[in-house]
Amino acid sequence: AMSFSVRVRRRLPDFLQSVKLKYVKLGYHYLLTHGLYLFLVPLFLLIAIPGAEELRRIILDGAGDYHHVTNVVLALSALVFSAYVYLASRPCPVYLLDFACYRPTDDCKVSKKEFIHLASKSGGFDDDSLEFQRRILESSGLGDETYLRKSIFALETTATTEEGRAEASAVIFGALDELFETTRIRPSDVGILIVSCSIFNPTPSLSAFIINHYKIRGNILSFTLGGMGCSASIVALDLALDLLQSNPNRYAVVVSTEMAAYNFYRGKERSMLIPNCYFRMGCSAVLLSNHRRDRRRAKYSLEHIVRTHKGSEDRSFRSTQQTHDKERVKGLRMSKDLMEIGGEALKTNITTLSPLVLPISEQLLFFSSLIREFFSGKGTDSSSFNLYIPDYKLAFEHFCLHAPSKSVLDELQRNLNLTNNNMEPSRAVLHRFGNLSSSSIWYQLAYLEGKARVKKGDRVWQLAFGSGFKCNSAVWRAMKTTMSEQGKRGPWFASIDMYPQ
Repeated sequence: AMSFSVRVRRRLPDFLQSVKLKYVKLGYHYLLTHGLYLFLVPLFLLIAIPGAEELRRIILDGAGDYHHVTNVVLALSALVFSAYVYLASRPCPVYLLDFACYRPTDDCKVSKKEFIHLASKSGGFDDDSLEFQRRILESSGLGDETYLRKSIFALETTATTEEGRAEASAVIFGALDELFETTRIRPSDVGILIVSCSIFNPTPSLSAFIINHYKIRGNILSFTLGGMGCSASIVALDLALDLLQSNPNRYAVVVSTEMAAYNFYRGKERSMLIPNCYFRMGCSAVLLSNHRRDRRRAKYSLEHIVRTHKGSEDRSFRSTQQTHDKERVKGLRMSKDLMEIGGEALKTNITTLSPLVLPISEQLLFFSSLIREFFSGKGTDSSSFNLYIPDYKLAFEHFCLHAPSKSVLDELQRNLNLTNNNMEPSRAVLHRFGNLSSSSIWYQLAYLEGKARVKKGDRVWQLAFGSGFKCNSAVWRAMKTTMSEQGKRGPWFASIDMYPQ
């Protein structure tokens, strides 16, 4: 008989993956970033307040001492130099001058009943698939005026490069034409161009497609992001932020869209039929600037971007995949665990975002729940936390939460403890336009502007989910009170008064 021994080595928890370590990093970040303020404020109070006459007398009485004067001059010089270095190293602010959202023509309107009728005539679906899609549409939260290219219901497949380019030219150029007209910025003035489209990625790229159409200058910094899912717009914003902070005096345009017709699924697998029922046509174009002179005319300033990526977990990675079914028909497969996976990503994202935006009272309650979980021995993985959910209504006046489906919005409202008024932009966009992928958060902001609800100083939270699995947040502060411009033009023209229902 063979004998062997097993040695068990007790290891400390993997603190590098712990959420608590983020708070330690955040504390050091604030200390280093605002350390000069912490040093200057007490010094200023000692010198400027009325009770500091004794300190000033000592300095003045010692003015005749050469060494004393030298020390004072050196100290002041070091102070001025430190202040200069601090101000010079601060990242330049990024402003949102304006944005545009494309509204398709009326001939692209497809009601739920017409969708099933056209799908039946196409011959691409059996009775069970049609009935499944009909049930999904009835409970989807979509209205009867969403937009979709009806060419996708043709007898032959429309998942071709030509069809994708046709849809791309309609939605992208429609949004950009309105953006350039509204802001009076010439295409040649744009120094950075970022286009996000997850499914349709032709060669030449979509950014080259835009550069060729508008004959933009050759030294533009252009990027095309693919496969990033419905949170791609915030990913593109983060890239634009980095580029604008390293390239002074630039304009950046961020285009977010998805080609619904190119990914239309003509098969029988139910998990791949669901996207057919939700995704619709749409595109947004956002103009950003780091010119300090644009502060006066900017609508918003970008305060925070927080990105969470769960791609290291196999279940999250496979939650949304473009693949083929058993009959080799291409489509987008949605996991049945998508709701749970999204909840875990959201919890991690708000764990990082909360200290940046919440008032002190909510931060203390939130931090105490972290301490309680730490000493309860439930592990270091954020998915095991039973965290206190802060009241985000104290941090934000407006919420633009990506609207993939009615059930997801219901869960977001319940978990974040939001009111019906907070959820109104998301539900209105889902009903009026459907799931517009990465551009939906801009249609929601357009809705808020159309209702003239955004006031100077208000903070807007944009939250989006994406394949991978990702959960990303962007926080904006309104630089001025916006009038109801989006109700007179853009996507909500002639329909803004229909909501809330």
